[in-house]
Amino acid sequence: MTINQRTRTTAATALLVALLLAPAALPAASASDPARDVERMRAATAAAAEKALETQGGSRILFKVDSDALREAIVTELRDDVVRIVREDRIPYGGLAMREGGVELRITDAGNRQRLASKLAPLTAGAPPGGGKIDIADHGDGLIRLTPADAGLAERLHALVSDTIDMIAQDLRNNRIRLAGLQPDGPDRIRVLLPAVTDPDRVAAAITRKARIAFRLVDVSMTATQAEQSSPPPGSEVLRDFKTRAPYLLLKDVALDGDDISEAAPGFYPGSQQPIVSFRFNARGTRRFAHVTADNVGRPFAVVIDGQVVSVPVIREPITGGSGQISGNFTLEDANSIAMALRSGTLPGRLTVVDQQVVEAVGRVGKSE
Repeated sequence: MTINQRTRTTAATALLVALLLAPAALPAASASDPARDVERMRAATAAAAEKALETQGGSRILFKVDSDALREAIVTELRDDVVRIVREDRIPYGGLAMREGGVELRITDAGNRQRLASKLAPLTAGAPPGGGKIDIADHGDGLIRLTPADAGLAERLHALVSDTIDMIAQDLRNNRIRLAGLQPDGPDRIRVLLPAVTDPDRVAAAITRKARIAFRLVDVSMTATQAEQSSPPPGSEVLRDFKTRAPYLLLKDVALDGDDISEAAPGFYPGSQQPIVSFRFNARGTRRFAHVTADNVGRPFAVVIDGQVVSVPVIREPITGGSGQISGNFTLEDANSIAMALRSGTLPGRLTVVDQQVVEAVGRVGKSE
């Protein structure tokens, strides 16, 4: 299933949204040699940046990822998985709720409790106590409590820090700051070394700002040109394409936003070298996108990042798979920037500044801010 591009002479971008059945539709992080190579390269770059700080001066910034928000996101995902399982398998249940860092529900029949446990087995099978992704406890009287395991939390936190480092690196490139060192500093912190940069406030503000991501329907009551010549209808506004600057008349209402996206990564369209961005919605986003596409078959809609239109396709049919690709007239740098913008909108919680320092060229450390 795909959403095909609406023919336009002013823009060549398209959004092809499809049900991606392969489990490896998006690149996944692994503990293989390439991952270790990346960590070694980061360490070497950070060491070089530290030496450059001694001779050129610059700044150090210490960021903290939001581990509490990550845990809440993991528990929400777990709740969504449990809801999907009990509904698909028609398991009678009651009292399902997120409570005190976990998910609780009551299943009175022992056989049905075992059915649920078997469905959740891939997250626990073969793991020592506390070594899987979730822990399952039966509190009696049919009450089951599911909580993220320590090992699973640590794995997700490590991935969050790595993703955030990638996002910060892209932000620095976008701001033309090339010589920088980035390294994890403890389980939930990231140290950024910026030789020759003496205004860390500006850099920190740019990095901690989340991209504003929106999927919005196109207003077809008039053309964008007509709206610019007179005035847009109430509830609509004109935004422009990020490359061609072509105008689009969009409804202000947001059908989906960045919180509905769980993954995004740059890549290439199968069978060609055309850069694309692959993404996946979370459970809530999948349901919402299915409803939006079912209710608006034949209508164009736009992907908007920070007030700029990235793509304007036409909905050809309901899309229920929850995965898709943004493709079109992108360079690889475009695809990287768009993917990082999408990912910045999906990171749980806020990235905060713990400490920042200005380093003088002679090696003396300035006052901590």
